[in-house]
Amino acid sequence: MTMKKRFPKLMLTITFIFLFIQSAFAQDFAAVDDIVRGYPSAFSSAEKLAGKINTDFSSDADKARAIYTWIATNIRYDLPASRFGNGVAFYYKDEADRIEKEKKFRLQLAEKTLKSGKGICQNYAALFHHLCDLTALKCIDIPGSAKTSPTQIGKLPQPSDHIWNAVKIGNSWNLIDVTWGAGNVDSDTGRFVPSFNDGYFCTMPEIFFLNHFPEDNRMSMLEKTPQDFANLPLYYGSYVNSDYEILSPESGILPARQKAIPFRIADLGERDSVTYAFSSQNELQRPELKRNGNLAEFEIPIDAADRGFLTLFVNNRSVAAYKIAR
Repeated sequence: MTMKKRFPKLMLTITFIFLFIQSAFAQDFAAVDDIVRGYPSAFSSAEKLAGKINTDFSSDADKARAIYTWIATNIRYDLPASRFGNGVAFYYKDEADRIEKEKKFRLQLAEKTLKSGKGICQNYAALFHHLCDLTALKCIDIPGSAKTSPTQIGKLPQPSDHIWNAVKIGNSWNLIDVTWGAGNVDSDTGRFVPSFNDGYFCTMPEIFFLNHFPEDNRMSMLEKTPQDFANLPLYYGSYVNSDYEILSPESGILPARQKAIPFRIADLGERDSVTYAFSSQNELQRPELKRNGNLAEFEIPIDAADRGFLTLFVNNRSVAAYKIAR
């Protein structure tokens, strides 16, 4: 019997289950990044890029970081392509045939990405996976849903619209999103802004879950539900890559009846400035911070005129957004 395999938008299948996962990497990769930034911005083949990585680095961690850094700094996000569906379907007769066809599809996508120097999440993930294959690293693809807009707060994750990777380093599996490591889309201009972010390299599962919900929930490595994900605030990349932690509020839905919402942030720097803005006002305001050791506390008042969403900024960079419920 011939079976048909369908890929929903931007998706590949998973047949691998994690046995254990690395919490995070404390290693300093500055030396690796410096070497990779000296590489050419384009290679004629993935084999040539992988060969250079194999020559310069020996450890699994350094190779994975080199792949991540090169892709994130040299492949630009293709916004026009992201606005169109990229569903893929193929037929397979058995499991071995399915695996072979998936591998062929991934290889073609990786080569296309390297040649064009641009792509969407599917391209980034395919190139990362292919380079891992060429550098003797084990890698899998993880399709799922990403939280990228305040309008998603409170809503259950939709069918897969994003894809990322996990790479095995030593005896542990680590979560990777090289697409988000490459930069972000400016909400004001609608343009992609290249900006290397290593916050999505070997990210702790608890942090990765803040804006990634896998199609197979086991891939989150957490006992979390779709509703848990829906209730989260929208956390931006600048928060994921920061040294501070927003302790409260934990929910992304703020009840207006409270009149004032208490915030608590741990390990906020002495020189870090906090501001906020309501979408209904579009005006930055500064709360009064009270510091107690490593804890910063403040309240944000909510009145009848405030509706829509509340965005929190640290040093003029958006870090989290919340929905005001009425």
